[in-house]
Amino acid sequence: MNNSRFVCVTYIRTTPEKLWQALTKPEFTRQFWCATWQESEWKPGSRWQIMTPDERVADTGEVIEIDPPRRLVVTWRHELNAEMRGEGFSRLTYELERVGTSVKLTLIHEIDLADSKLIEAVSTGWPMIISSLKSLLETGEPLEESRHWPKGV
Repeated sequence: MNNSRFVCVTYIRTTPEKLWQALTKPEFTRQFWCATWQESEWKPGSRWQIMTPDERVADTGEVIEIDPPRRLVVTWRHELNAEMRGEGFSRLTYELERVGTSVKLTLIHEIDLADSKLIEAVSTGWPMIISSLKSLLETGEPLEESRHWPKGV
């Protein structure tokens, strides 16, 4: 089985601008993404990283493409697990498209490696994170399960 690509599509009752802020601003990501935040200048070629609540670097990469509030592409290497880190850089793409009063969010996380442990891991993580993001934007509350960093990680 080739586990080199994960795609998630959802519709969120919000605007592209609000969704963009939620995906890139620390005050939002801390609420729905296990209390983590991203650091970047958000320009092509700039460094990108995800920080854990205890200030460890969880993931690193570079901004490849950025077109607010429509498209963001970053390279992504996991730093906390040696096996996943050894797989090298993957690629994460967010595509935002207004559809009526909602925004279609397409997330594509891929790597040029068959049976990737990273893609296997994000395939279980992304659905909860994106569901929590949707909940936060539509109700003002993220999912309880994604509010805190997992114990022991």
